[in-house]
Amino acid sequence: MDVTHSGRKRTQTPPPARGERAFLGVFRYTGRGMRVVWETSRGLTLAMAGLTLVAGLLPGLVAWVGKLIVDAVVSHDAEATLRYVVLEGLVVALLAAAQRGLSVSQSLLRALLSQRVNVKILEKALELDLPHFEDPELYDKMTRARREASVRPLSLVQRSFGVAQNAISLATYAGILLSFSPWAVLVLALAGLPAFFVEARFSNEAFRLFTWRTPETRQRAYYETAIAREDFVKETQLYGLGPLFLGRYNQIFETLYSEDRRLTLRRGLWGWLLGLLTTATFYGAYAVTALEAVADRITLGQMTMYLLVFKQGQAAFSSILTAIGGMYEDNLYLSNLYDFLDTPTVRRDATATDGPLPGDGIRFEEVSFRYPGAEDDAVRDVSFHLAPGRKLALVGENGSGKTTLIKLLTRLYEPSAGRILLDGRDLREWGVDALRRRIGVIFQDFVRYQLRAGENIGVGDVRFVDDRDRWRAAADKGMATPVLDGLPSGFETQLGRWFGGGRELSLGQWQKVALSRAFMRGEADILVLDEPTASMDAAAEVHIFDHFRAHTEHQMAILISHRFSTVRMADQIVVLSDGRVVERGDHDALMAEDGVYARLFSLQARGYR
Repeated sequence: MDVTHSGRKRTQTPPPARGERAFLGVFRYTGRGMRVVWETSRGLTLAMAGLTLVAGLLPGLVAWVGKLIVDAVVSHDAEATLRYVVLEGLVVALLAAAQRGLSVSQSLLRALLSQRVNVKILEKALELDLPHFEDPELYDKMTRARREASVRPLSLVQRSFGVAQNAISLATYAGILLSFSPWAVLVLALAGLPAFFVEARFSNEAFRLFTWRTPETRQRAYYETAIAREDFVKETQLYGLGPLFLGRYNQIFETLYSEDRRLTLRRGLWGWLLGLLTTATFYGAYAVTALEAVADRITLGQMTMYLLVFKQGQAAFSSILTAIGGMYEDNLYLSNLYDFLDTPTVRRDATATDGPLPGDGIRFEEVSFRYPGAEDDAVRDVSFHLAPGRKLALVGENGSGKTTLIKLLTRLYEPSAGRILLDGRDLREWGVDALRRRIGVIFQDFVRYQLRAGENIGVGDVRFVDDRDRWRAAADKGMATPVLDGLPSGFETQLGRWFGGGRELSLGQWQKVALSRAFMRGEADILVLDEPTASMDAAAEVHIFDHFRAHTEHQMAILISHRFSTVRMADQIVVLSDGRVVERGDHDALMAEDGVYARLFSLQARGYR
């Protein structure tokens, strides 16, 4: 058995992908794939259909005119020979134009289709909830969809049109061959079947391998990121992790390559053996046709035409079978796309925009929550009330459930038990947009957007992302104005190093930008600060919170911090331990209890002496 770096054991042979599909059953995605191509560009799809018809009819006409040319040469008819040569040249030119038109149409449609499918994938991602993004299986689904599915619908249509084109050509060839021998048509059909079934089998194996090893592909991409991206590079170089990660990157490649090599070699060997069968069939037909010409039962022109038609008929029939096998493979990969797009999401039909008790504030009533797949609750039976204008601090050791409560308040998760009320209404009855407009949040792991400085603040309320007056007002409240005014182009300066001319900020400066982002929501009456000043010194933090308190006099605020110099400013402090509320009160009351809070406060105070 192989063991990946994530610890997942792998058997030597990939398991069947969602069960062994019946060959015909897998074609159920053909209609959906064709529909998305039609919806992408009806004009280009119709152009491809028309050009396919032309390209399918003309090869038979070329073969027929070729026969006329040979017979005219044998008859020493110079005028007819020149006439037929000119006619064949015109037909070939028309065929070339049709094929070039197909190529141009396919190229344009490929670009449009790739954009449309990727937009569908991203739109689906926007519908997903936070628990979906914490599920590695869903990440695998998304990765598989994005890697292959954006090109598969067009491939499906191209192959479908290819089948139609070659079927039209084959029909003309069969009509010509029937005049020679019905057996020639039967041999033509049977000779290509073995290669078709073998290719279908290898397509299925390739898909199973692709599906099975998606986690390893993502691991390899992660090691590449850890070596080459700026937000990893400091620690990667400092700790000398580059060779370790590069070694694992190469190790995963060698494992995947060895699997690819085995499949490619087997596929190549069988392709060569079955190609010999096709070649033998052609030369058998060649011998029979040549003997018929020697016996004067057909003319030299007919012999040339039949040989050309048989050879091109073989190629057309083989192309049809290959295209059908390719359509089978396309359907397998399209199943990844539609498996992802069909991922069930929670419908949120609630539309409430206010509560029956305006001014009641936030109430947690015996709230419990367990993360998907976890054995224990992250929070249990949590209850508290936060009134408008009051400040609440959540205190506890790491893992005690503080940030989980914020995720529940913002409806990134739903409680497993109990309920959360805002102005007397259960959060599940609020419209999500209306609820979140009332909440401004800065998480400890806030995002540093590779955008202009002003936009980094403006994303706090996407409705006003380009409103420069709001940028500055929010920056004043978040104390980021001096930082941004000191940049080369002020609020227009590109932040981050990913794009040209970008400027990097210190982590403390970034935190001020993120704090300003929370103030972008002018109508927000709930502000949540989850370790927002962890990278600032104690004096700067006290200054910021004094400033923050002065600007949130009429707003509810929830503060998570490990620094008790700021926590003590809260009107109410809730102490959590193992997901439960163990103490509640203001600073003086909790110190008088001489419990968990008093112990933690004393330990921290001792460290400052």
